[in-house]
Amino acid sequence: MDYGYYIAHENALPAREVKCMALEPLLNVRGISKSFNHNKVLKNVSFSLEKGKILGLVGENGAGKSTLMNILFGMTVIHETGGYEGTISIEGKKVRFASPFDALEAGIGMVHQEFSLIPGFTVTENIVLNRESTKYNFLVEAYGDRMKTLDRDDMDRRSREAIDKLKVGLDPALAVSELPVGYKQFTEIAREIDKENTKILVLDEPTATLTESEAEILLDTMKRLAALGISIIFISHRLQEIMDVCDKIIVLRDGEVVDNTTPGETDIMSIATSMVGRDITTAFAGKGDREGNLGEVILRVEHLWVDMPGETVRDVSFQVREREIFGIGGLAGQGKLGITNGIMGMFPAGGSVFFREGPIRLNDPTSPLEAGISAVYEDRRGVGLLMEEPISWNIIFTSLQMQERFLKPILGGLIRIRDESEIAKSARDYIDMLNIKCLSEDQRVQDLSGGNQQKVCLAKAFETKPRLLFVSEPTRGIDVGAKRMVLEALRKYNDEFGTTIVMVSSELEELRSICDRIAIIDSGRIAGILPASAPSTDFGVLMLGIDGREKKVV
Repeated sequence: MDYGYYIAHENALPAREVKCMALEPLLNVRGISKSFNHNKVLKNVSFSLEKGKILGLVGENGAGKSTLMNILFGMTVIHETGGYEGTISIEGKKVRFASPFDALEAGIGMVHQEFSLIPGFTVTENIVLNRESTKYNFLVEAYGDRMKTLDRDDMDRRSREAIDKLKVGLDPALAVSELPVGYKQFTEIAREIDKENTKILVLDEPTATLTESEAEILLDTMKRLAALGISIIFISHRLQEIMDVCDKIIVLRDGEVVDNTTPGETDIMSIATSMVGRDITTAFAGKGDREGNLGEVILRVEHLWVDMPGETVRDVSFQVREREIFGIGGLAGQGKLGITNGIMGMFPAGGSVFFREGPIRLNDPTSPLEAGISAVYEDRRGVGLLMEEPISWNIIFTSLQMQERFLKPILGGLIRIRDESEIAKSARDYIDMLNIKCLSEDQRVQDLSGGNQQKVCLAKAFETKPRLLFVSEPTRGIDVGAKRMVLEALRKYNDEFGTTIVMVSSELEELRSICDRIAIIDSGRIAGILPASAPSTDFGVLMLGIDGREKKVV
């Protein structure tokens, strides 16, 4: 017998098996389809993810990204609505999770766009929540493991190790309620890092609330985690970030994979066009010169100060003309968000504000509303919307409450009740105009994607028929197609109805695309006001605080 051939032959089979195992992706998604009430939101979605790689998942709001991740994470909403078609495999084994606990046990961690932290707990306590370290004491012998006490030294060690991997200055002893928004995001990610068996980490818009420097830290952290063998699904509307860190890119549109590519094979414009299904090169075309179409000064702000944590306004003065779109920009934390919040009575403020020559009472939220000023706030979930109520009720609520609209008389006018038919008609009109993707006007707002929630916020503000509209971060956390729709809606209301708009945004190019003039805020003061047509370098100088006062335009 040829023992040499026998040994070689016997060794060949394991070698092939090892090679196949090496080629087997960590995550394999095949033919995933999902329907809600006969509305098919995912259609035969397939992709794979290898160990230690970063997959960028992009698409317009409503494209199916959240539903796909809910399936992957075993969310109960999927099972309660009939389950899904297709298969998911992890390390070659088919899985079908009955709950998120099954997904966690299989090594999938998920950081949602909305925080799931306990504000009164410390950073450490949130990081190790439900996985606390315990230690033995003499009572265990009599009463069992339930009498073990917390090993706070080990919990602190674990949280510091997780934070060190992020390389951020996060104090483990601080209460989460005392943290800025960006550091709450880092706490969420540190919690997933602390889990020993994490194989796949899903990050849903992790940089949406971060400053540029914080976002850079997070992107570097993602690369380090991938180098350690953790695979990452990175969901983001910031396409440059997708290009910078991802190994492959999946584009979803209307529930289907329309592109499966790599950063080396595509560019930002191609991705954006795939997302929306149309050419977007002219999506943010400028307004042109409109000086002759503007009216008299309608808003005067004099020496405004606002005590808003993280967005303090120290001394701001400016004027806005009727029918103007006035932009307010600047780096994060410099005070631009505080201006709107102060004028609308959301935070303590002082100074003087005049609208149509009449004074606005600061620290009184009813005063600007009664004068004809409305606002769309940056925190749409916390301030802008009634999340558990239907779209229709959200759209008309302020108009009904402050202006007593959508009421009809009965019993000869003795009493008035809600006019449900007019409420439904108004909601349907805005759904059509803003292309709000929903099942009907009766759908709850909390079930909508972020971009569609933002459109509901706009509809709510538009329905009050304001003379002046403040809009803060209107495109934050939404995709390029939804951004275009939101900006076009603002432009339409300004053009067709003469609504004066003050738009606050961190996106300078969006401000330049829609505004007439732009004020840059630095250290709680106006560094300068320039026409939107000014070179971008001039705005950059103002943002950096270099010779800003000399460039001010009245």
